[in-house]
Amino acid sequence: MDDQPSHELRSVYKDLCLEFCDAVIKVEDAEFQVHKVILCKCSPYFGALFRRWSSPDKKIFEIPGLSPDMMQLIIEFAYTGYISVTEDNVQELLLAADQLNVMDIVQICCDFLGEELCPENCIGIWQFTNICYCFKLRRKAYHNILDHFEEVVSCEEFQQLTADELTDILCRDDLNVRKESTVYEAILYWVGYQPDQRKANIARPFSKLRLALTSDDYINKIVMSSELVNSNADCMHMAIEALHIIRHTNTNRSSMSEDHYAVACPRLPNAVLLAIGGWSGEHPTNLIEAYDFCADRWINVTDSLERPRAHHGAAFLNGFVYCVGGFAMVELFSNSMCKFDLNTHTWHEAAPMYYCRCYVSITVLNGCIYAMGGHDGYTELSTAERYRPETNQWSLIAPMHEQRSDASCTTLNSKIYICGGFNGNECLQTCEYYTPETNQWTMITPMSNRRARIGVIAYADHVFAVGGFDGNAFLSSVEAYNPGTNTWHAVPSMMTTRSNFGIEVINDQLFVVGGNNGFGTPCKVECYDVITGMWSGARDMGIFRGGLSCCVVSGLPNMDEYTFPRHALPLLHLLEDESVESN
Repeated sequence: MDDQPSHELRSVYKDLCLEFCDAVIKVEDAEFQVHKVILCKCSPYFGALFRRWSSPDKKIFEIPGLSPDMMQLIIEFAYTGYISVTEDNVQELLLAADQLNVMDIVQICCDFLGEELCPENCIGIWQFTNICYCFKLRRKAYHNILDHFEEVVSCEEFQQLTADELTDILCRDDLNVRKESTVYEAILYWVGYQPDQRKANIARPFSKLRLALTSDDYINKIVMSSELVNSNADCMHMAIEALHIIRHTNTNRSSMSEDHYAVACPRLPNAVLLAIGGWSGEHPTNLIEAYDFCADRWINVTDSLERPRAHHGAAFLNGFVYCVGGFAMVELFSNSMCKFDLNTHTWHEAAPMYYCRCYVSITVLNGCIYAMGGHDGYTELSTAERYRPETNQWSLIAPMHEQRSDASCTTLNSKIYICGGFNGNECLQTCEYYTPETNQWTMITPMSNRRARIGVIAYADHVFAVGGFDGNAFLSSVEAYNPGTNTWHAVPSMMTTRSNFGIEVINDQLFVVGGNNGFGTPCKVECYDVITGMWSGARDMGIFRGGLSCCVVSGLPNMDEYTFPRHALPLLHLLEDESVESN
């Protein structure tokens, strides 16, 4: 942030400093001619300094504890309202402003540091707030550590954590790690930085490790074979207890201690997948379910005030979930849009689109929602429009080359890709992308199959086209588009045929949710892992449905309200396994 005062303001400041000054601020060997009234307006510190802590006739005031450069910046701010904040001066300036109670500069510095947060510096900034306390910055830095823990571990600052700080971080339910083994390896890495001093403290962070989320083999072959662990009686005891839980030697809640729950309880995800609306049976539904991938569970988060909706679009933006267009009981082909506040669990109407759009394609790019194609009740549409939340207004953008209803779209590399669909006569295999800077659509290589009622998503730097209907049959096939080569290639097929389903990427896996297969809506949930190249089943939703829409939400302060209750999970897992064994 480099908000330099204008030339005119600097000139006025210099002129004022030469005339009518009634005080001198002395910092080390530097002296600053100032006006008491201007500094008093800047900070209550100066009001106390001039009025209560000195006699009325005193003119020279010495201020210890800061440098002349910082004093110069603060005085300039008092006169001009502008200040230059840089990476080099922000921490020293924040300390100086905090010392002199110049809260406007404190806020500017905190905002600057908040914008600069990254895995390389978030620990240092969090620790800095111990010296200069700022609640919002401290909270933001701390959650940056939790959200990006796997990257933070490899950064130099991680080694500077104290045992108490590391233990505090590792105990958090919302620590974002894909595998609990990452936490174990982080502990070893931390100890290895100062082994002589930290070896004796290993049991403290180790006690927050949820070893029962790993495997029997991992504990036996990796953890218990470590010299750091097997030479520490407390750590060995915790490893043995984790093995007992994994082997299910405890079979009911009464025999499970709080320590057992702590070792076996999955952490909270940093994001959840929402499945919204759709057709269930003969009617659309207003059901919203949230998928907690850490626990592999769905939780019902429906708000009864929202009307049923199907064949609509859904998008997450700025803490709100937007539901766009679709088919509703009141409006068969809707142009309406409503938004769900995930913090307050309340719905609000937003501006309607220019066109009614059922079977619409929705995506988010650069803070805007884009709605493309669909059916308005009379014909398939080629029109497209863009919504800006800050103005609550839609505006038309260039129309697509094709009329597309039942298509699907995604965002990749700052472009919007839309694939397939139905034009009123046939299912399409054509695809095109939109460039916001030029407001133009560009055709790309067609897919190998015609696909309407398709799912399209960006994943692993490709555009994936999944399932759908080709005009004759429901599809399980999948293909992926490489923007660099403008080519499509085959990807392993889904386990089930499906169309009109939800599709999203979460936890580095591609999920397909619900849908139709020509015989109803029995389609289950499955996910694809690009690393293994395999599809696998995931937990079913509470009800089967097609014509739904999905979106991924993240960064919620109340994430626990959209995840499965952790206290129920260990027992639930045990009872399920007992049931399997008894059968």
